[in-house]
Amino acid sequence: MTTGRRGRLALILGSLSAFGALTIDMYLPAMPVMASELRTSAPTVQLTLTVFVVGLAVGQVVVGPLSDTWGRRRPLLVGTTVYVVGSLWCALAPTAGWLIGGRILQSLGAATGMVLARAVVRDLFHGTALTRFFSTLMVINGVAPIVAPVIGGQLLTVASWRAVFLTLAAVGAVLLLAVVVALPESLPAGDRAPAHLRAALRTFRMLVTDRHYLRYVLAAALMFAAVFAYISGSSFVLQDTYGLTAQQFSLVFGLNGLGIVLLGQAGGLLVGRVATAHTLLRASLAVAALGSTGVLTSVTLDLPLPLLLACLFTVVSMLGVVLANATSLAMAGHGSAAGAASSLQGLLQFLVGSLAASAMSLPGHVTATAMATTMLVCSVAALVVLGARR
Repeated sequence: MTTGRRGRLALILGSLSAFGALTIDMYLPAMPVMASELRTSAPTVQLTLTVFVVGLAVGQVVVGPLSDTWGRRRPLLVGTTVYVVGSLWCALAPTAGWLIGGRILQSLGAATGMVLARAVVRDLFHGTALTRFFSTLMVINGVAPIVAPVIGGQLLTVASWRAVFLTLAAVGAVLLLAVVVALPESLPAGDRAPAHLRAALRTFRMLVTDRHYLRYVLAAALMFAAVFAYISGSSFVLQDTYGLTAQQFSLVFGLNGLGIVLLGQAGGLLVGRVATAHTLLRASLAVAALGSTGVLTSVTLDLPLPLLLACLFTVVSMLGVVLANATSLAMAGHGSAAGAASSLQGLLQFLVGSLAASAMSLPGHVTATAMATTMLVCSVAALVVLGARR
């Protein structure tokens, strides 16, 4: 593969895999404003985030096995189109109920890009090259948390929150064109699975009984849940409790995204040279658990805001290293069922994440203590799962 083609592939697949982060992070600074303008409560607006995550999980489970049968390209074209339609629906939503409906549609389209980006990478790369390419995708994935909240925050200074969803629709349209022009089919017809429900169920049964696969997938899912607790609660905690403006919050959020880029790239350079993927995964989860301990300590003892932000940065920046290495290790042995393996990983990742976010907001409002506790519990659980016997 030439350097130019590899670069184009990384840009397209990285952007598709960042659909979820982009669609979540860009509207986070607008959540308090949306609650006011739609005349609804903060938990109801937060529900638009939860249903989006659930839709991502369900959509990936459906699309992954279908792509093992139909190939990657056709589902990508359909899913990206659905994403554009869902984004426009959200932009025009007159009530919170309509917005929730649009978010469901948007999530199903985003799920297609996320699950099939991983599957295409597994089709084309193997071994250490697979881990390194996933690390490259983490760089592009990390750009989304950097630019998305900044763009969202700046849009709010000149337009309403609806402009955020119009921008997402435009991004989806550009990616749809990129898939049409520059992303060929990666799964040859001879390598595709039979189009039978029973065969798909057998594949999922094989995956859920593979303890090696499940260990890495669950560790990644729990780490994602720790970061998702921050994603779901930080806009309310940092703005309402600590007094940051929407623009200040977007800059803090973007800085944490920069951590994902830097650490994800560092992990790609180290794997196979300095340490194995498993060693890097274990070390990054340990650092995340320490950072989460710092977050809870800062909140409980009412320590200065800069210390809290430093601990949050530590936890979030580990996500790039964890996802790249855990995904590579989990999918390495499942080339013939890359779509199903990717979809099950996505299901568990977003299901655990949504459960963590829901548990955090059970009192009816998000508190700093609830967010910090959820982050600590999930990050420690990820480390424990990884250390379980094979």
